[in-house]
Amino acid sequence: MAVVAEDKFKTERLKKLEKLRELGVDPYGGRFDDVEAVPLVRARAEGLDIDTGVILDTERARVAGRIVLQRVMGNLIFLTVRDGSGDLQLGLSKRSLKEQWPGLKQLDLGDIVGAEGALGRTKTGELTLWADKVTLLSKCLRQPPAKWHGLIDVELRYRHRYVDLFANPDVRAVFKQRSLIIQAVREYLQSLNYYEVDTPVLQPIYGGAAARPFTTHHNTLDLDLFLRISPELYLKRLLVGGMERVFEFARNFRNEGISTSHNPEFTLLELYEAYADYRVMMERVEQMTAAAIERIGGGVRRSFRGQELDFSVPWPRHKYADLLREYGGVDLADGAAIRAKADSLEINHQDKADAVVANDVFEATVEPHLIQPTFVYDYPAEICPLTRRHPEDDSVALRFEAFVAGMEIGNAYTELNDAQVQLENFSRRLAGEGDETMAVMDDDFILALEYGMPPAGGLGVGVDRLVMVLTDSSSIRDVILFPLQRPVADSSTHDLSPPDDADESTDDSSG
Repeated sequence: MAVVAEDKFKTERLKKLEKLRELGVDPYGGRFDDVEAVPLVRARAEGLDIDTGVILDTERARVAGRIVLQRVMGNLIFLTVRDGSGDLQLGLSKRSLKEQWPGLKQLDLGDIVGAEGALGRTKTGELTLWADKVTLLSKCLRQPPAKWHGLIDVELRYRHRYVDLFANPDVRAVFKQRSLIIQAVREYLQSLNYYEVDTPVLQPIYGGAAARPFTTHHNTLDLDLFLRISPELYLKRLLVGGMERVFEFARNFRNEGISTSHNPEFTLLELYEAYADYRVMMERVEQMTAAAIERIGGGVRRSFRGQELDFSVPWPRHKYADLLREYGGVDLADGAAIRAKADSLEINHQDKADAVVANDVFEATVEPHLIQPTFVYDYPAEICPLTRRHPEDDSVALRFEAFVAGMEIGNAYTELNDAQVQLENFSRRLAGEGDETMAVMDDDFILALEYGMPPAGGLGVGVDRLVMVLTDSSSIRDVILFPLQRPVADSSTHDLSPPDDADESTDDSSG
């Protein structure tokens, strides 16, 4: 039934398309210069004394957008057009647009039009552009979502993001905020003399994280390659090369599950600063988050998933072992107690190192309590093969993770720059000890370290998760424009149209 309804709407629109061509109207327009954004038109109108029911011929505007509301009233047509930043009503009169009128009768919801004319207000006070010229810029052949109340079905919203964006202004606002957040973080780092760089996405050896890679093959070189799981080892090579402060907004790929906080393709901000350490990286996280909040507004106290978060600086700092003892009820040094706790939590710990089991217990018992922005520092060294160890306790690594709302948003190290220790750590991974991190040997990275890498602090921040938290978005898929979806047989048959008896017109706001 849904497909039949969609076919009916499309058939009617195709008939209008042909009628437009018969009338000599190009249904797909072209260049349309000097367009004024709707908020600017509204701001300009606020400074004018336009009485209701009056058209001010001396004040003209030129706008373009998609028709989201339409009301035909005999020799008058009222349209609401939506551009990238707002909605504006257009008034079309047969008397003023007599030559264009037959073509204007072929307009539909979803069509993109440009219009120019004088500003005025209807009897109800609605700001209206009374057009004396209308240009069809693109004919819409598919019926928009019912009543323009937005595309509701979550799966359809992600699958048809292009419809989601024009139907749901709040969705567009989130992605505009995402852009502003990235811009603010970039400017913050550049103000500290960081340089933005690009490192390979296709890598002959994957590393820098504990994750399963996607594999591919280069035909010319007859070479298996991996989509990167992290840019870390290439960015550290740049430290060796004398680039002392570098960062990258890196697209990473991990062949793993999908959830509200995981997508196989995601954006990671990774940065390295020579002569710094993990405590400097704590300051970087706090300050870049503060810069992002200042750019998008809303203050340091923000709502996320119904909880109020306080991003005031400084964020609380807690040792890993202390939190494990407080919430997990076990001591980090007591392997037997940790495994007993894992049993009680039904966590499989067969063939796992003690530190790996401890971290599984930590994730289950501690992380759900880390609601406010918090730094957890001094992780077990056994699960941190790329990290320098604590000078007073070599079982502890100089590493922190940043948590918000029970979710990790950042990970940082005081970087290991001893080539011999790094080789030993890699060798243990190859022997099956510890987690999956660096389960392959990267001889070239060891060679780079042998040339000498300065002491450094390194940091990775999950951009998608940070945007989620700062925009109060419930799922990571809400802040990724085109998240990975399970394929369907034919997505073109998804019915976004209103029911057969739906009234396409809007309530009478024209007065």
